[in-house]
Amino acid sequence: MATVKKNFPVLEMSCASCAMSVESMVRSIPGVEAASVNFASNLLNVEYDPVQVTPGRLQEAVRSIGYDLIIDEDHAAEEQQQAQQSHYRALRRDAVGAWIFALPLMVAGMAFMHDGWAAWLMLGLCVPVLWFGRIFFVNAWKQAHHRTANMDTLVALSTSIAFLFSLFNTLFPQYWLARGLEPHVYYEAAGMIVAFVLLGKLLEERAKGNTSSAIRKLMGLQPRTARVVLQDGTEQDVPVARLQAGERISVRPGEKIPVDGTVVSGGSFVDESMITGEPLPVEKEPGAAVLAGTVNQRGAFVLEASKVGSDTLLAQIIRMVQEAQGSKAPVQRIADRIAAVFVPTVIALAVLTFILWLVFGGGGAFTYGLLAMVSVLVIACPCALGLATPTALMVGIGKGAEHQILIKDAAALERMCKVDTVVLDKTGTLTEGRPEVTGWLWTGCSDSGQEVGNVGGAGSAVRDDDRRSPGTERPRNRWRDLFYSAELRSEHPLGEAVVRYLEGQGATACPLSGFESLTGKGIRFREPEGIPAAGENPVSGPDTIPDGRSVSDTVSGVESEEGKTYWIGSRNLLAAYGAAMDDALSRQITSYEQEGRSTVFFGSGTRLLAVAVISDRIKPTTPAALSELRALGLEICMLTGDGRKTAASIAAELGIGRYEAEVLPVDKDQFIRRLQAEGRTVAMVGDGINDSQALSRADVSIAMGRGTDIAMEVAMVTLMNSDLLLVPRAYKLSRDTVRAIRQNLFWAFVYNVVGIPIAAGVLYPVWGILLNPMLASAAMAFSSVSVVLNSLRLRWK
Repeated sequence: MATVKKNFPVLEMSCASCAMSVESMVRSIPGVEAASVNFASNLLNVEYDPVQVTPGRLQEAVRSIGYDLIIDEDHAAEEQQQAQQSHYRALRRDAVGAWIFALPLMVAGMAFMHDGWAAWLMLGLCVPVLWFGRIFFVNAWKQAHHRTANMDTLVALSTSIAFLFSLFNTLFPQYWLARGLEPHVYYEAAGMIVAFVLLGKLLEERAKGNTSSAIRKLMGLQPRTARVVLQDGTEQDVPVARLQAGERISVRPGEKIPVDGTVVSGGSFVDESMITGEPLPVEKEPGAAVLAGTVNQRGAFVLEASKVGSDTLLAQIIRMVQEAQGSKAPVQRIADRIAAVFVPTVIALAVLTFILWLVFGGGGAFTYGLLAMVSVLVIACPCALGLATPTALMVGIGKGAEHQILIKDAAALERMCKVDTVVLDKTGTLTEGRPEVTGWLWTGCSDSGQEVGNVGGAGSAVRDDDRRSPGTERPRNRWRDLFYSAELRSEHPLGEAVVRYLEGQGATACPLSGFESLTGKGIRFREPEGIPAAGENPVSGPDTIPDGRSVSDTVSGVESEEGKTYWIGSRNLLAAYGAAMDDALSRQITSYEQEGRSTVFFGSGTRLLAVAVISDRIKPTTPAALSELRALGLEICMLTGDGRKTAASIAAELGIGRYEAEVLPVDKDQFIRRLQAEGRTVAMVGDGINDSQALSRADVSIAMGRGTDIAMEVAMVTLMNSDLLLVPRAYKLSRDTVRAIRQNLFWAFVYNVVGIPIAAGVLYPVWGILLNPMLASAAMAFSSVSVVLNSLRLRWK
């Protein structure tokens, strides 16, 4: 049975230990293949067998340990957002209320600590603070009930110890006075711990909200309703969730398109920049495909839905980004193992601290030991460890999605920055992948008049010159229509270029007979009887070649049946028919081929009628992209199935020193193997379909394209448009994100490794320094905030 992958929002988590508890519980359910919880986004990503497990079963298991799961898939995002907003408002209310009482409590504790009446004043101020922080005690009780512990447990324990000790000293001061000790109270410590932690949580929630801004933008592209065209022609507003494939939907100017589909009537220009990154609106006429989330411009049209709901490309992108943000980088495994045992370990250390103070503390050991124990409980922060990786991943992957870079998971992001060699497929990656006719020559009649317009440049245009005599117009038009009709039946990619060009020249389809494909050479066909043959009424005279030189026909008109047989193909087919070119024309054609262009010959019998010069233009951004990759210290290699001359020409033009030509898919795979055997970390950039074998072999696979389903499934990184500049941008994004993760983890580890011993009093024997619990709570509150803020820096890089 096939498993399914889904994301479910998790509610009521307060720290990384909570996320680990939910993750462990879900993993323990029979039928669950994999599960991971992202504390930063509060999402559970789970893969399970739908026969054994249902979303209701998952929710029941999560609720059993004190948390909750949203399983309504149609409204999960809305419910999660409402829950988060409600939680943030409650947190803000509690934080403000706590600080209103905490500030005078701190002043009273500092200014009147030796006055007897001050203890009662501080008690009166501390109780409201603890009430505003009641969420910590409620959650700690839930955790204790389920025999688990989290950060709330630490806060509840530390504040309860400080408050109860102070309350005892307030009610029974004689107990200490009788023993010659002054009854100190620490209400300000308990109150300020709650106030600082609430403030830290408030800032943390706000910062965490900013890390998910990218996914919210993507979700915001989806309209909530659509205008369905009924059978009687009337229109009705329907929620997008209720749309079905095959329904017709009306789209008016300025509206977002609700589903993927095909235009059936009307027309407009559609802004697709949010999906493909293309800055100019794309014209949409009947038969054109449109995508959900794109914006209609001025026109109106009706589309027929082909993909709705979770099947649309926008939904796939959102799902892919969510899964990537919820995935765990290899570097996070250490943090997860520590978070799983963090709270019990800290409680044990706090108890050990108290015992050591009682044994070695001397005078006032009980009070100092109590303060040190409270400080250890407060200063320890599992949140910083839990947020270090996911917040950076959320910002990095989200930023990539905003720039049309879809990263499959955290492992791909982490691996990308280790790449030192980039292998590029030529067609569709370095070049447009769409061959165009850049030169045309009629050789079959005199006064040709058709020129190759400035074909010396790859980006040149072909122009039609109307300076032709009436005697040559009729046969040339007939040959053009025959050439066009034959290429319509051809499956060769160069044939598509010829068809597009001849359509622009006004060619029309005509009947053909005896169509035959000549493997490796070209095609052959016959002109039906009753149509004048191409060889009739030949006109002698000079032909025009690209540089303006005049040559004579090498073959005279072809008689009878021979004149009705035509062929189109390569130089090999030209030679097979014995069609000749003079030396000047041959040199010109050879020059084109050395420049990496392809030539298609058209003739009848032994007579050459026309030559088409075709090239696959280099993308305008390719040179700049390669320069950026070289500046980053990456070696560039090129692979192509084209001939050696074409490959050498492209490589020389782009400054690529290492390339291989005439390669098959297995050859590409072997080339990457050789690079890896040299100790290189290889990124393969291809179209995600023809290069699937090489993509799967590479350390990092990058699919160029416009978001095709196949490319998104095959590659670790998918570029939503064909701009090669996205490759260096993806590399730099990976490098910056991994650097932020390492900085966050370093800070989180160092903070806890250094902070806990200081809180325990390790500096007291040497310098007499004992950390105040108030300062410990402030340090804990801002440690997690600093980690999130460091991750948010990625948004402005």
